[in-house]
Amino acid sequence: MSEKPVVFELEPEEQAGPNVSDAPPVPEVGEQTGLQTRVEAMAGRQRSGWSRWVWSLLAGLVTTIVSVAAWDYATSLLDRVPVLGLIVSIAMVALALAALVFCLKELAALGRLRRVDGLRQACAEARSAELKQAQRQLSALHRFYAGRSDLEWARRTLSERQADIFDADALIDLAEAELMKPLDARAVAEIEAAARQVAGVTALVPLALADVITALVASLRMIRRIAEIYGGRSGVFSSWRLTRAVLSHLVATGAVAVGDDLLEPLLGGSILSKLSRRFGEGLVNGALTARVGLAAMEVCRPMEFQALQKPSTRRVVQRALTGVFGQKTASGA
Repeated sequence: MSEKPVVFELEPEEQAGPNVSDAPPVPEVGEQTGLQTRVEAMAGRQRSGWSRWVWSLLAGLVTTIVSVAAWDYATSLLDRVPVLGLIVSIAMVALALAALVFCLKELAALGRLRRVDGLRQACAEARSAELKQAQRQLSALHRFYAGRSDLEWARRTLSERQADIFDADALIDLAEAELMKPLDARAVAEIEAAARQVAGVTALVPLALADVITALVASLRMIRRIAEIYGGRSGVFSSWRLTRAVLSHLVATGAVAVGDDLLEPLLGGSILSKLSRRFGEGLVNGALTARVGLAAMEVCRPMEFQALQKPSTRRVVQRALTGVFGQKTASGA
């Protein structure tokens, strides 16, 4: 009697694994992206109406108290010592007039910055609008730069060529090429000078905090000069607002980190190891100053970079620092 064959399962069947294509996508959430989002939200956030009322009332109350106290002091001094009281009263009136002039200048500087922001936004919108709107925007640019002797030739060339262009985008590009090119060259020269100054002081002056103070003063002066080049006005509150906008732009664009990955391709693969520690710190501080200046260009410029190429950070740092440290190292060798 024959027996049927028996089948023995030596290994269990392999279970099919999950398909890779069915896996959910990995969320692209990085530390830098989250930081940029938070900074952009903070930069665009405006103060609420309630807080503005509170600060306005507090400022008015403090001003009233100080004014009444000064008036009482002046009148009592007039009663006791008439001559000295008269001198103090005249000094107070002169101080009040000077404060009024200062406030007017600060308001004018803030208004100038708002006008620059408005021009930048209007120029960006005019690129995709009708030709008449682009022509009106060119008229606004002519009025904004009226009286600038350094732009007289550029404005005249723009006026002669704009009648031959019938496209809004090309018309705004022509305005950028004619008006912004000489201003960009002057702004880049200011950035290179500030970067060289900061790098040189950091490398040669061994005093504590000298590099920090130099970098701070040079950066503030550089931002103010760049704003004046593009048509802004310098002031205490306007400079503070402009500096805050530049720093927000730096953090939002991720341009605050600089190190050997930027400097070594510029100045040689082993340059940082050959130089002293002070020279290395000078390179880093100079490169950071250059990045601050390039961010100030984008903030202060009344037109976005479209027709003209935005200055490269690497090229600006190379032109500003290579010659300085190359000469120093050569002389040291």
